[in-house]
Amino acid sequence: MRHWKYTLLLQLGVDTVPVLVGPVSYLLLSKPAKGVDKTFSLLSLLDNILPVYKEVISDLKAAGATWIQFDEPTLVRDLDSHQLQAFSNAYAGLESTLSGLNVLVETYFADVPAEAYKTLTSLKGVTAYGFDLVRGDKTLGLIKGDFPKGKFLFAGVVDGRNIWANDLAASVSTLEELATLVGKDKLVVSTSCSLLHTAVDLVNETKLDNEIKSWLAFAAQKIVEVNALAKALAGAKDESFFGANAAAHASRKSSPRVTNEAVQKAAAALKGSDHRRATNVSARLDAQQKKLNLPILPTTTIGSFPQTIELRRVRREYKANKISEDEYVKAIKEEISKVVKLQEELDIDVLVHGEPERNDMVEYFGEQLSGFAFTVNGWVQSYGSRCVKPPIIYGDVSRPKAMTVFWSTAAQSMTARPMKGMLTGPVTILNWSFVRVDQPRFETCYQIALAIKDEVEDLEKAGINVIQIDEAALREGLPLRKSEEAFYLDWAVHSFRITNCGVKDTTQIHTHMCYSNFNDIIQSIIDMDADVITIENSRSDEKLLSVFREGVKYGAGIGPGVYDIHSPRIPSTEEIADRINKMLAVLETNILWVNPDCGLKTRKYAEVNPALKNMVAAAKLLRTQLAGAK
Repeated sequence: MRHWKYTLLLQLGVDTVPVLVGPVSYLLLSKPAKGVDKTFSLLSLLDNILPVYKEVISDLKAAGATWIQFDEPTLVRDLDSHQLQAFSNAYAGLESTLSGLNVLVETYFADVPAEAYKTLTSLKGVTAYGFDLVRGDKTLGLIKGDFPKGKFLFAGVVDGRNIWANDLAASVSTLEELATLVGKDKLVVSTSCSLLHTAVDLVNETKLDNEIKSWLAFAAQKIVEVNALAKALAGAKDESFFGANAAAHASRKSSPRVTNEAVQKAAAALKGSDHRRATNVSARLDAQQKKLNLPILPTTTIGSFPQTIELRRVRREYKANKISEDEYVKAIKEEISKVVKLQEELDIDVLVHGEPERNDMVEYFGEQLSGFAFTVNGWVQSYGSRCVKPPIIYGDVSRPKAMTVFWSTAAQSMTARPMKGMLTGPVTILNWSFVRVDQPRFETCYQIALAIKDEVEDLEKAGINVIQIDEAALREGLPLRKSEEAFYLDWAVHSFRITNCGVKDTTQIHTHMCYSNFNDIIQSIIDMDADVITIENSRSDEKLLSVFREGVKYGAGIGPGVYDIHSPRIPSTEEIADRINKMLAVLETNILWVNPDCGLKTRKYAEVNPALKNMVAAAKLLRTQLAGAK
């Protein structure tokens, strides 16, 4: 019963369009299984999976489906002729099975390149094409140039990836132009992509002020916008709805809370400099070692420690005004003290305070920066069953006061060992937020970078000698098209350098990256000019090390994760030592750090304590062996 959801909804009186991942995108977005040769062609499996698609299509037809949607998002990528031919072959193979159905092939997230557009609009058995006209503005030109007669055009004019209200007047203008090309009977008003990427319903937000709320549209409101646009196109325009929409857009453009002239000037002044530290990384590391006096293979963790039920309760009660500020500060300081003592007992070299005061690595900072708004129920799926509540960047960003100095200095006062100041970097804050669309993303990122720069310099003044600026999401923001990657990486890496370009040589700047395959952007990572980078490695089967095996020279400190914190499994000392040895085969001893893959907040202390104990033991074992070899 592959079609049970469709049948169930039909029984309830709702006729839906079943949506399937298209066969070619299914293969192109897959990866070879472990042990399979890297040169294996995923598209060679096309003939194997088409019979399965035929079965599913036949089942849906038998159940009464009249439309089927295939998502083929890979059509917006840079595809070669062999890959484009696979689309033609796939839909030719499905043509007879698709007979009698209306078939929509949907694309999204970017422009469809000219060659891919030709392939798409020539596919056999397809009666409709969907395009993202929010992020794919150049696609509009292709449609105007040549759109197949008699086919449906699904015009994605309502943004499915952000939370801003649609500019209805502008969208109607676009739709009217398209209607003259394809005919009103063949034009379907649509969102630019699935509404999976936006929050559910603005009605649930009772704490957002009315002005900001009037600028927004969550999934439920976007559906209303789609219907309003369709009715307007059919001659039944809701004047009051369109009027309120125009007033909201005018309010946003003129609102004093959106624009901060001082921030605009400071960000504009960044142009013309690449903001590099004056001394090269090798000289800085020498100066830092004299100050920090660390052993070879220094050990550290990434930042967070387990967030216990009790800790979450304290934060929740403080937010609800059930405990006083003094009680809250006392409880958090006690938690920091526990984490510091544990690290000292484990003999970790560079400590962290454990981040007990933080709910989320982006939300925590956004709550203390101007230009940000927050929802109560604006949850969005991140991956699997994990959901996040992205902040909304609605205006110019600045830092009214220090954000982390109090907790970092409190933690440093509890130990003689170096204590890392912990910050989230500007690119990650940007990429994990709903970002304003009235100025380029890089301008907003530069504003955030200046705010983080202020924090970095305040931490340094307060005596924090090691400062970590996490850029977990740097690679995540990489554009889908190769031609656009260089521009993004240039301003993203520049934003990171802005945050720490003014610190002394003796202040050690760390960054951390996770969730990514970094091999293809390793030069940009080097260009970030951090003193130490800790980076995910164990989950990706140590693919990162292959970069260094191929001759890439890395002179800064580097800590490829020695064990996977996403698993409750506790690695043995021998296993970790083996991983370190593999790293030493391609990296110099004096730049290698020993650390887990990521922060520890999702783990339990029963897992963290023995894993860290084994990690430190492995580092000490290797130090002894290296000393003996000398």
